[in-house]
Amino acid sequence: MAQKLDPVKMKDWQIAEIAEENMPTWEEWRDRLGLKKDEVIPMGRLCKLDFMKIMKRLGRKPDGKFIEVTAITPTPLGEGKTTTSMGLLEGLGKRGVNVGGCIRQPSGGPTMNVKGTAAGGGISLLIPMTEFSLGLTGDINDITNAHNLAMVALNARMQHELNYDNAELAKRKLKRLDIHPKHIEMGWVLDFCAQGLRNIIMGIGGRMDGFTMASKFGITVSSELMAILSIVRDLKDLRKRLGKITVAYDKKGRPVTTEDLEVAGAMTAWMRNTINPTLMCTVEYQPCMVHAGPFANIAVGQSSIIGDRIGLKMFDYHVTESGFAADIGFEKFWNVKCRMSGQIPDVSVLTATIRALKMHGGGPKVVAGRPLDEAYTKENLSLLEKGMPNLLHHLATVKKSGIVPVVCINSFHTDTKAEIKLVKRLVEKAGARCATSAHWLKGGDGALEFADAVIDACKDKVNFKFLYPLDMPLRKRVDKIAKEVYGADGVNWLPEAEAKAKRFEENPAYKDFNTMMVKTHLSLSHDPALKGVPKGWMLPIRDVLIFSGAGFLCPCAGTISLMPGTSSDPAYRRVDVDVKTGKVKGLF
Repeated sequence: MAQKLDPVKMKDWQIAEIAEENMPTWEEWRDRLGLKKDEVIPMGRLCKLDFMKIMKRLGRKPDGKFIEVTAITPTPLGEGKTTTSMGLLEGLGKRGVNVGGCIRQPSGGPTMNVKGTAAGGGISLLIPMTEFSLGLTGDINDITNAHNLAMVALNARMQHELNYDNAELAKRKLKRLDIHPKHIEMGWVLDFCAQGLRNIIMGIGGRMDGFTMASKFGITVSSELMAILSIVRDLKDLRKRLGKITVAYDKKGRPVTTEDLEVAGAMTAWMRNTINPTLMCTVEYQPCMVHAGPFANIAVGQSSIIGDRIGLKMFDYHVTESGFAADIGFEKFWNVKCRMSGQIPDVSVLTATIRALKMHGGGPKVVAGRPLDEAYTKENLSLLEKGMPNLLHHLATVKKSGIVPVVCINSFHTDTKAEIKLVKRLVEKAGARCATSAHWLKGGDGALEFADAVIDACKDKVNFKFLYPLDMPLRKRVDKIAKEVYGADGVNWLPEAEAKAKRFEENPAYKDFNTMMVKTHLSLSHDPALKGVPKGWMLPIRDVLIFSGAGFLCPCAGTISLMPGTSSDPAYRRVDVDVKTGKVKGLF
């Protein structure tokens, strides 16, 4: 790059804008990655990779090294997993390694609200940023349409069954499904934070205005369809799983699926292009795919199995990222994604920051959008040491899988040498590698120590093992996760939730379903206010949701909303378009 990138003096969008001037075209990517002409699908400045064609050609090629990135319990600001993932790609690139990765697509809700986009930062940034943040190549829109089509089919069928007798339904070639209006599983989705749509009444009006019923909206990335996209292996698998989605129950308690509504085929048509990952790159031009969405509370919260399958064939080192901290993201990667994909990681990276460890040591409350207290920007070894148990707890969780993680200190300019030395000493005492990385400030040049530690760790033998077998009953699985991953003393089941769990355990149709825990990401516990490593608590389970297409049973701890709310000072207030250049401004 002709112009030096300086993240201290420049905004992320300025860095991205300069880097994007020389970003490889899709033709250059095709040649650089050794892809065939028909394996790349051009889409403006970007391109998708034709998954099925690439796998048909490379399917028998040995896999590269598989690296997963997770983190300690974050502050509400996040601790830079994506920045660290980009930094690792850049550091490995500086070492001359054939490296690539796959991360998740950001939701329009957080992008237009408080959190912003998830493209990394500084010199460890994914580009082009505007496309990444505003819809990319349409996967989330396609999921929105496919999901809402199922709801259109449901409400229309309920209206027709109310208005027509059996003879008239038969004339129209419709079978009476006898859907129970109070036992509807699905709602509608929209990829914004719209709290006013959490609970709605629809169908208000006359006989022809739809079936009147209570309904709801969730954010698109919480849709079961997004979870399905994360875990499918190919188009055939996508079609099969979309047909198994439980939309509602009939008056005898039997599930009504999208296949029953004869809408699964059309849903697949809407989603047919979503199975192909989008190709992007870092500001230092290492390739990185984007595939599947971010919602790790109720979905798997991982970039896709498809993205990893392609990446492990195309690259000698493939980096993937798990949502939230290791108690959620790594646990689901470990016990769900790896089980479903058959892909075993060579190493996991545990991302940590000095500021987050100080928060866990009892530091002042951290609030997104407000300046950090000086406790986080000045040396405080005592506060830092008190927060170290959170890091060591997550480190121990990863080690239970048979992987010895590499701890990456995602460094800030306010971190002192004494603070970094303290973290390294305690991590190494716990039997893991620890590297400091200045990728935000220096890109790949600042991540060389980190990259070398990961390369070294990939040489270690991994004795990978799951936390529990699939034949373990649901309640025992939840108890094991609560005790061994979260550090709880046990589980308190609300009567309704336990009754549901028993029914699922007794029904052989659900014996192979994966356990997808639902809880806050801001604490090891169910209570976001409890920092560090909480002691003497029980995990409350208030409900068990079913994602029958994905094959997930989702025990819910605490209160989790599938539709976030918009703040009083959302990001969209600052977003606009320069009418002279057509460029988006105020997004970053």
